[in-house]
Amino acid sequence: MRAYGFKSNGGPEVLEEIQTPTPVPGPGQVLIEVAYAGVNFAEVQHRRGEFGEPDGHGGYDVPGLEVSGKVVALGTGARGPAVGERVAAYLPAFGGYAEFAVADKDFVRTVGALPLAHAAGVPCVCPTGYGVLADAGRLRDGETVLIHAAAGGIGSAAARIARALGANLVLGTVSSPEKGELAGALGYDTLFDREGFAASVLEVTGGRGVDLVLEPVGGPVRRASLEVLAPFGRVVVYGDLGRHDDWTADVWDLWKNSRSVAGYSIATCPLALAENRLQVAIEAGEQIPHQRKPVAQ
Repeated sequence: MRAYGFKSNGGPEVLEEIQTPTPVPGPGQVLIEVAYAGVNFAEVQHRRGEFGEPDGHGGYDVPGLEVSGKVVALGTGARGPAVGERVAAYLPAFGGYAEFAVADKDFVRTVGALPLAHAAGVPCVCPTGYGVLADAGRLRDGETVLIHAAAGGIGSAAARIARALGANLVLGTVSSPEKGELAGALGYDTLFDREGFAASVLEVTGGRGVDLVLEPVGGPVRRASLEVLAPFGRVVVYGDLGRHDDWTADVWDLWKNSRSVAGYSIATCPLALAENRLQVAIEAGEQIPHQRKPVAQ
């Protein structure tokens, strides 16, 4: 089958079109003919080498954490979607940038009337958005949320999910005017330039700060996010877009200001929890904005 993979870590130029064997579904697995593959920052990290050296078939790794398409074969014991049904799937071990992909049956859901182009952007992004808000962030009704990278994949979903979970005020930061335009249609109450956002957030909240910050950037943004927390506020870390050096939070500062820092990774999400989040995500997927691009881009 045709796929896009990389044999060495690096920039976008290391991706190449390759021929690789069509996977065979094992016990409890589903084989999907891929119509669309989602594009996430995790695929960039994979390509850059942050998850290790390529070690797949022929020395190539094939990225792709989420796909949509049609079920074409079932492995032994794979009950659920039938052959021919339209589905979306989360692929924890990657492999979505290909004509066919195998997925564990527990991470495959039928999409109903949801267009496949929408569905491909749901299985990883939306459960992660829910997880950072509800599971790690413990968002409660009436609270205020600040979402960094507001126009990104998680940010696009999290603004709507936060509102559905009862957030009273949903704020966001962006890194450019162009991204501000994109985020403007996503349901944020107010958007800020990420540079110097802390003063703006405190001004909008009357000096109180926010209850929850979703933080995938790192470095100075992560440090400044602690400064805008209200008492008992939480910063949830779920990425490192800026590739900054690690930092150490001052436990005295956390203690004396009643602040906390948490982390979230869908890769460590318990199976039962991930299954539930995926079903919720599929049902809500129509609300998530998307863009279609040819595979070469």
